Amino acid sequence: MRRRARPSIKTLKIDGVDVGAREDETLLELAEENNIYIPTLCHMEGLTNVGGCRLCMVEIEGSNRLWPACMTYAREGMVVHTTSERLERYRRMIIDMLFSERNHVCSVCVSNGHCDLQDLAVDLGITHIRVPYLYPRMDIDVSHPYFMLDHDRCVLCTRCVRVCGEIEGAFTWDVMGRGVNSRIIADLNQPWGESESCTSCGKCVQVCPTGALTQKGRAAGEQRKRREFLPYLQIMREGE
Repeated sequence: MRRRARPSIKTLKIDGVDVGAREDETLLELAEENNIYIPTLCHMEGLTNVGGCRLCMVEIEGSNRLWPACMTYAREGMVVHTTSERLERYRRMIIDMLFSERNHVCSVCVSNGHCDLQDLAVDLGITHIRVPYLYPRMDIDVSHPYFMLDHDRCVLCTRCVRVCGEIEGAFTWDVMGRGVNSRIIADLNQPWGESESCTSCGKCVQVCPTGALTQKGRAAGEQRKRREFLPYLQIMREGE
């Protein structure tokens, strides 16, 4: 039998730090391994990367464009910058648009104080939104006996879609529509409580970065997410 070739080792710089990497490692993975912070919202260890939120964009010397760190793989001699005035301005713009597209009212949200979007806004020093609010009329799905879906809080990170398909194997969640009209839907756009594929495992609730998917019976600020199970479940699934 022919042995599979091992990934070659690349050497590059991230924020001035010399880094050794395999060719199958992303810039985001390398940054995390070397304690270099890159903000992200759709990324989560244990799920495939989709490059959807665009918050992890970085600069690579020799290129005028910005690159998503979660989808860009190490190459020999790369010089990467994860912070700059341009990147900070870009990330602030993304957070501004996420807040303006839906009706995020943190003070009455069950995930207030335990929200990834809120934390990112604080980290970036965002105190107000500089783009007009859209104020869409959004529905709340409370048909499930244990959980609820609040579209007002959804940022379309698709963590729920991926964990349901890749880890639970139920494939209950999907995305319907385009642009600002996109919605997370259960099965063929039916009430969550009527879904025949949902196993009520709650994984989607735990990986949700905001208060879009929550447990019933929680008051403002009480919804803490438990995500420690995800890397473990991924390892167990790969070993099957």
